[in-house]
Amino acid sequence: MELPGIPPGLLVTLQTTAVASGISRLALVGGAVRDALLHHEHLDPWRGLPDLDLVVEGSAAGLAEALRQVCGDERVPELRAHGAYGTVELVLDGVLLDLAGARQEQYPAPGFNPVVEPGPLERDLERRDFTVNAMALEFPLLEGGEPRLLDPHGGQQHLARRELMFLHAGSVADDPTRLIRAARYAARLGFELAPEALDQVGSTLAVWPWGWRPGDPPNQAPPALATRLRMELELLLGKEPWPVALEHLQRWGALVLLDDALQADTRLVRHCHQAQRLGVPLLTALVAAASDPVALAARLQLPQQQQRDLEALLALRHWLAQQDRQSGLAGWTAVDWTQALEARAFSPDVVALAVGALLREGGQTAWRPLLRWWGRWRHVSAPLSARQLIAQGWMPGPALGAELDRQRLQALRAQQR
Repeated sequence: MELPGIPPGLLVTLQTTAVASGISRLALVGGAVRDALLHHEHLDPWRGLPDLDLVVEGSAAGLAEALRQVCGDERVPELRAHGAYGTVELVLDGVLLDLAGARQEQYPAPGFNPVVEPGPLERDLERRDFTVNAMALEFPLLEGGEPRLLDPHGGQQHLARRELMFLHAGSVADDPTRLIRAARYAARLGFELAPEALDQVGSTLAVWPWGWRPGDPPNQAPPALATRLRMELELLLGKEPWPVALEHLQRWGALVLLDDALQADTRLVRHCHQAQRLGVPLLTALVAAASDPVALAARLQLPQQQQRDLEALLALRHWLAQQDRQSGLAGWTAVDWTQALEARAFSPDVVALAVGALLREGGQTAWRPLLRWWGRWRHVSAPLSARQLIAQGWMPGPALGAELDRQRLQALRAQQR
């Protein structure tokens, strides 16, 4: 299988260096094998050269160092080793390679990080998420040998049916982030979950086997319901056709992994589109639609600024409801809204989140002035700058600031005439 974009000689260099380094087996695994089969066997368009994931039986770190010695810094300008098992990321002839030693794993409890130890190539393929990603192209390390395709789990059959099939009956229970990855692949490749996979999703999610439920302390959630879930969501929202992926997750019932309200929200994709147009990070917008955004943000370990924004969103909504009960907001002017929002230091991102929340829920009109403040009113400035006022005789200090504020509010009033 030809991989377009691979420089001539790269694979030969890998093979000859692997032999000299004492590597017993060398194989290309994962997305590159899947995409090459889709391109050659099923006439899918070539989606571009991905990072090449290579698995070795032997020392990945030793092979990487040997490649740098053989090829020099010109062909290997970058090399980073990390992980207990000597996983190495390097650039060879302009192509990013991920080298890893073959491993096998066991999950001590559903949703927790697996216990990993060295193992043969076949056991390494068992670690994969779907059969279409559990194929390998093994390169010959003996002269005259031919590359051979390893497909121990029927990945080619599922490729032909454009289906995603889990490798075993406990896949979702072991690592529910596989559902997020399924949505990513389904959106990108035009695949669907196989019927048996859908059955596993339904039966697994129905019993919540992870010993943790929404409402429990966020920091006690298993990794696959916390940090790994956030990482997969970031990839989905940042690199994939996310509207299609979110629709898949809702149709599969999978958004209960995050929050029941997200699963039931028929306007979720529209809400995220609106938030994106207002410059809100998509993951923050998604979490904001949850029944308890602050708790979900804490569980996913969102960046502190995003967590503070979600806390401020709740404060803004509480303030709006309080004002509406006390005196009503219908007669407020641009000046009233600007002074009130800025006196409480609500940031543009927080106001944008509130606009999205109010639009999603419907029935309230406060989103209109909030949107006007976000889009126009906050950008209005005094007609004269501080430097110009000083040139007219004003002295720096509180009085100058008050004059700038007065002129700015006057300009705001003029906009509403």
